[in-house]
Amino acid sequence: MEPFLFLAETGAASGGLAEVAENLQKQFGIHGQLLFSQIVGFLVFAFLLKKFAFGPIQQMLEQRKLRIAEGEEKLKRIEKQLADSEATTAAAIAKANEEAVRLINEAKEGAHAFTEQKSQEAIAHAQQILAKAEAAAQAERAQISAELKREFGRLVAATTAQVTGKVLTADDQKRINEEALAKVEG
Repeated sequence: MEPFLFLAETGAASGGLAEVAENLQKQFGIHGQLLFSQIVGFLVFAFLLKKFAFGPIQQMLEQRKLRIAEGEEKLKRIEKQLADSEATTAAAIAKANEEAVRLINEAKEGAHAFTEQKSQEAIAHAQQILAKAEAAAQAERAQISAELKREFGRLVAATTAQVTGKVLTADDQKRINEEALAKVEG
C-alpha cells in the first residue's frame, strides 16, 4: 500500500487529525520549528541551482540554438549564392561560346576574303607578266624582223651585185631591197 493511504486509514481509525499530523511529522521528519528554515533552505538551494547551474546551461543552450540557426541561415545564403554563381557562370560560358563562334566565323570570312583578294592579285600580276612577256616578244619579233629585213636586203643586194657584176650604189640597194621585201611580204 502507498504510505498516504496507510496514513489516512490510521488517522481515521484513531479518530483524530492531530494524530495524522503527528504521524506525518514522524514519518517525514517535518517539525513545526524546522519547517520554516527547511522551506527557506529549499528556496535558497533552488535559487542557487537556477542561478549557477540551470541558468548558465540554459544560456549555453540558447546560444547554441542561435548559432545553429545562424549556421542554417548562412548555409541557405551560401546555397543561394552558389546557385546564382552557377547561373552566372553558365551564362558567361554561353556568352563566351557565342563570342568564340562569332570570332571563328569572322576569321573564316576574313580568310576567305583574304584568299580571294590574294587570288585576284595573283591573277592580275600574272596578266601583267603575260602582257609584259607579250610586249617583249613583239618587240623581239620586230627587232628580229628588222634584222631579217636588213640581212635579206643585204643578201639580195650582194646577190644582185654578183649576178650583174657591177657595184650597186646606195640608192640601187635601197630600191632592190624595197622591191624584194614587197614581193616577200605580199
